[in-house]
Amino acid sequence: MEDKKDIFILAIESSCDETAAAIVKNGRDVLSNVISSQIDLHTLYGGVVPEIASRKHIEAIDGVITQALQEAGLALNDVDAIGVTYGPGLVGALLVGLAEAKALAFAAGKPLIGVHHIEGHICANYIENKNLEPPYMALVVSGGHSHLVYVSDYGKYEILGRTRDDAAGEAYDKVARAIGMGYPGGPKIDAAAKKGNPNAVRFPRVFLEEDSYDFSFSGLKSAVLNYVNKQKMMGEDIVPEDIAASFQQSVVEVLVGKTIKAAKDRGVAKIALAGGVASNSTLREKMKNACEKEGFILSIPSPILCTDNAAMIGCAAYYEYLAGVRDGLDLNANPSLRLGDR
Repeated sequence: MEDKKDIFILAIESSCDETAAAIVKNGRDVLSNVISSQIDLHTLYGGVVPEIASRKHIEAIDGVITQALQEAGLALNDVDAIGVTYGPGLVGALLVGLAEAKALAFAAGKPLIGVHHIEGHICANYIENKNLEPPYMALVVSGGHSHLVYVSDYGKYEILGRTRDDAAGEAYDKVARAIGMGYPGGPKIDAAAKKGNPNAVRFPRVFLEEDSYDFSFSGLKSAVLNYVNKQKMMGEDIVPEDIAASFQQSVVEVLVGKTIKAAKDRGVAKIALAGGVASNSTLREKMKNACEKEGFILSIPSPILCTDNAAMIGCAAYYEYLAGVRDGLDLNANPSLRLGDR
């Protein structure tokens, strides 16, 4: 019997402020994963500046692709398809990666596969957890997204809940700014919280309606800002570490509680974390403890695969490739692309 042919995907990711390229073999074997981050540059401005991000993507993209191919020991003609993020994200940033992918696909005569950025984050779980297969419940938490997603099969997603206002990562950035920690908020609050008392301030836990899987972090963010302003007006001391720990405790309780509830309601045995906030140490610990207590099998990617990278895009592109998805050179960037849309 003839051996099954290996499938090699060249993947490109440029949806925000990381320019990344990777070579992924058969969906789960990462041969290279090159990331050029702009975080130090955007820190000067307290957040991502879209125009600067686009320019830096243009400067970096050829180099990361060349490096990814070299590290994998492959030439462009050796890959079977080119996968690229086409949404959601910053439109200018997306267009850089998409234009590069189209040019390479055209020049090398390779299929082009557009990938949803959030699908990539979910698929990051397949890279290190070789035994993970659908169905399972996925919690996607990042700077722009807070989604509870029922993954019924490869490429089959049902969004059960989403944020009604601020995403979890967005709330982290705003709270970090308010207590003088700066950008990026997620890692700084996570680090500060380790030195603080999570029970120092009782911030609200917003669970919304009893049957809702949606999230809302705007009220929590406002509660933190109000607390800080009140302390200042009264001349009271502000302990940033305590505020960070108390805020984080509130966010994590809601994320974990809703995820466990959704998994029980859908009758799945597995839960997966995804997105940049999935690298948060408290969320990882609390979710692990909850899953052990409730009997769920938990999958969490390594932190490097939680933040934006191209390996996760290559993994998602592989399953799209197997499903027969092929995009034309007229594929456009879609900054507000919804999961499950094509």
